[in-house]
Parts: sequence; structure tokens; C-alpha cells
Amino acid sequence: MQYGFVIPTRPPLASFEGVATIAAKGEELGFAIVAAPDHIAPPPAFEDPYPYSESGNAPWGPAGHMLELMTLLAFLAGRTSRLRLLTSVMVLPLRHPVVVAKMLATLDVLSQGRLIVGCGLGWEHKEFANVGAPPFAERGRVADEYISFFRELWTNQSPSFDGTYARFDGAPFLPKPVQSPHPPIWIGGESTPAMKRAAHLGDGWYPNGLNFRYPLDTPQRFAQAAARLRGYAEEAGRDPAAIDLGYDVSWQNDGTPQRLDDGGRRALTGSAADAASDIDRLAAAGVRHIVMHFTAPTLEETLARMERFASEVMPLAS
Repeated sequence: MQYGFVIPTRPPLASFEGVATIAAKGEELGFAIVAAPDHIAPPPAFEDPYPYSESGNAPWGPAGHMLELMTLLAFLAGRTSRLRLLTSVMVLPLRHPVVVAKMLATLDVLSQGRLIVGCGLGWEHKEFANVGAPPFAERGRVADEYISFFRELWTNQSPSFDGTYARFDGAPFLPKPVQSPHPPIWIGGESTPAMKRAAHLGDGWYPNGLNFRYPLDTPQRFAQAAARLRGYAEEAGRDPAAIDLGYDVSWQNDGTPQRLDDGGRRALTGSAADAASDIDRLAAAGVRHIVMHFTAPTLEETLARMERFASEVMPLAS
């Protein structure tokens, strides 16, 4: 199993000292992935419900204060030597696709092949308007086209693409990414369309376990969803084994089991042995990458959470 952690992008830890220290500690502790979330210009008050809280309210303060994803990962590429750099997840329609493809290829080159491209659709329509993105209602079609567009630019020596939302012709696109044929593309999202997108277009599926409309917060629920994903892949004529599986754990574990409405226990909560057992069950369902959220109000507490997981849970999982 590969373990990852989410880097803070909001105050108070979204600073040079905060992100540099956390990334260095993660690499020292044996984590394999550093993940960075994405927003560019969200409104001060969200109108669309946040998918990953029961109330629909986002669990952070002033929405507009957030480090930019690509710049942050480029900084972390220069501060680390081993950690893989995961866009977690990049909201595909928010940036011009030619520029995004160039930024991602550059990041893969300068990190010597450490990039993972996590992709999503976004959930707040006002942010789309703020950056001049294509219409929010068309974001699924935009994402599908951009993924195909990236592959064309990254793999074809004379790329050409004539789509509804992306076009390119008559120019070289260099440098190509270091990874061949390109950096892995992981599709985020828990809905049926997201799963089908992963089955048809993705190199991996990377859901968040805490979507309250599509909960994947136990190994059993994840295993059931993974079986559906394999069915969608077969329908698309793909080998299900070719689709990597990741898992975003966006809740904290203070050692106390988090009980669900049905009396069950939320995955990776409770004792270290409980969490390790969940990891083994997720691995049996095909999960190869687990990304944890350790961010706390202070840098010291954040580092302590990382150290506790690395020393108490990781050694127990088989």
C-alpha cells in the first residue's frame, strides 16, 4: 500500500514554513504521495452544497484564501526528491486546456516523472463564472474532452485536435512528459457518471470516502463500488485490472471509533489495529493508494498526527 497526505492550502498552515515542513516530514516518515486540492476563485459564500459534509457547508473559513494548485506542486517538487505529486483533484474546466497540458508536462519533467493527474469536475458554479470557464452545466463534457485532449498533446509528435471546447493544430507540443505514455490520470468523484468516466477514460479511480450522497466510508461500501467500476470497465471493453484504485480519507482519527447510522464504524477510525485492519480490507478490494488528511489548527499538531499514523498504523497493515 502507498500512503499519501494532503498538503494545507488554506491558512494558517498555507505558508512557506507550513507546506515546506509538512512535505519534508511526510517524505521522512515514508509517505509516498503529497496531494494538493484545487480552487482558484471560489465565492465568499457558496451557493452549491459542499458534497463532503452532511450539512452541505464547507468546513473552512474565508473561501477565497487558497494557494494555487500548480504553483504549490511545483514548489513541492523542488523541496522533495521522492514524493509523488498528486493534483487532488484538479477542477478540469477552470483552466485553459493547452496551458494546463503544458504546466502538467513541465511539472512532470522538472519532478523527474513524479506527477499524478487527479481530475474532477468541481461543484460550485460561481467559481466557473469567476474564471470565465465553460458553462457549469457542461462540465462533464468539458472534462471528458480535456482528458482526451491532454493525451493527444502528450503522446502525438504532431498533435491535432478539433473539439467543442479544445482545439490545437499546426504546432509542436514540447516537452513531452517524462512518464510514458503520460502521467497517470486518476478520476475523482463517487457518482455513477464519475465512475463511468474512470472506467472509460481514466488510468485510476480516486474517490473521496465522505460523499454523503454516495458514501464509501467503509471497506464493504468501497468493495461494492469497486465491483461496479469493474463492470463499467468491462462494458467499455477495458481490462478492469488496468484501472488503479486510490482512496481519499477526508476525516480524522483521534483513536475513537466514528459510528455510522447503521451502527458500523467509519473506516480508519478507532484503534491502530482497527485502522490497519481496514487498510487490509481496502487492499483486498483493490486499493493501492490511500491519501490521508492530517491538517490540524497548528503545525505541531499536524506533524504529530502524521507521526502517529506512520508509527502506529502503517506498520500493522500487511
